[in-house]
Amino acid sequence: MTTLADRTIAALRASHNVLAAVVPDLTDEQLRRPSGAAEWSLAQVLSHLGSGAEIGLGILVAARDGAPVPGQDANQRVWDRWNAMSPREQATGFVEHNGRLVAAYEALTADQRESLRVDVGFLPEPLPLAAVAGMRLNESTLHSWDARVALDPDAAVPEDAAQLLLEYLAGDLGFMTGFTGKADALAKPATVQVSGGSIGLVIADKVSVTTAVTNPTATFVGPLDAVLRLIGGRLSPAHTPPGVEVIGDVTLDDLRAVFPGY
Repeated sequence: MTTLADRTIAALRASHNVLAAVVPDLTDEQLRRPSGAAEWSLAQVLSHLGSGAEIGLGILVAARDGAPVPGQDANQRVWDRWNAMSPREQATGFVEHNGRLVAAYEALTADQRESLRVDVGFLPEPLPLAAVAGMRLNESTLHSWDARVALDPDAAVPEDAAQLLLEYLAGDLGFMTGFTGKADALAKPATVQVSGGSIGLVIADKVSVTTAVTNPTATFVGPLDAVLRLIGGRLSPAHTPPGVEVIGDVTLDDLRAVFPGY
């Protein structure tokens, strides 16, 4: 039986392979281009993913081996080292370190994937392995788009990855939209159903994703890629696919204000 952890680890591998295949052919000019992340170049996005992979591997190994979690000082040393790299070093370093992290996830046994609990260092209690892998998949998927859109303005998030991440945001990773979404950007509550599926966005006292929509007040028409990028603050007018619209008591611009990005 394919578990949530199995699906997530497979998606991490697919995400890595797509971006790693692009890196060797990047020119110095391309590495310095603005990315989909407003304040970062393409190389800086790869640096963020690479340093995050290095830190994430340390956290995963600590959980697997029952060792102490590396502290903030260790993380800062990793960030300082990556920030000092040249753009080319950041790019090649991403391929190496992200590949190591994905391989470490793949090497976990079925029992470890089911039973392992991981202390990520900034939450009140350890998370299931699948949830930690899901957090990494969210970061990897959105920042992969940030990098790829610097080369292709029509870049999109794969629909299967978007579907999986929306399931996470409606479940174990719901705290993320509760933290990043700005419910007070709307004058009144709204429930937005994604056309053709069970996914919905609920904006009330807080912001949440649901897979059981009741009494929708608006409908989002568009692919799951656009829904996920909306939640991640990456659905600007310049990067909105044709045909995407919101019908009902809120507008697409209203929802962009609810999800300013991170």
